[in-house]
Amino acid sequence: MKKILYLKSCSTNQRILKEINPGKDVILQNIKEQNIDEETLDFLKEKVGSYEALFSKKAMKYRGLGLNEMNLSEADYKKYILEEYTFIKRPYFIHEDEVFIGNSKRVVADAVASFNKAL
Repeated sequence: MKKILYLKSCSTNQRILKEINPGKDVILQNIKEQNIDEETLDFLKEKVGSYEALFSKKAMKYRGLGLNEMNLSEADYKKYILEEYTFIKRPYFIHEDEVFIGNSKRVVADAVASFNKAL
């Protein structure tokens, strides 16, 4: 699978997409228009070990809904991610069996290297 889940309205996500320069065989999914599906979320969870690791605690709704004061279970993290795109960390890069999450310089460099080695 070659897929990038990103937020189109985010300038950081747009900059990273330009760096990666994905080929036509890469699926680009704007999570605001089409949130992550359960199958992809489960695939990512298997790669990183938990739904909590995929959950963005920086989302405004995290505090707005008082989730920061709750003891959330793995099922809760999964439920919230599937219900609301803002709860998923982004961007996600899936290149075959490799997964890269976030926008740190190291993650982006690793994702760029992975996508470019396939060229």
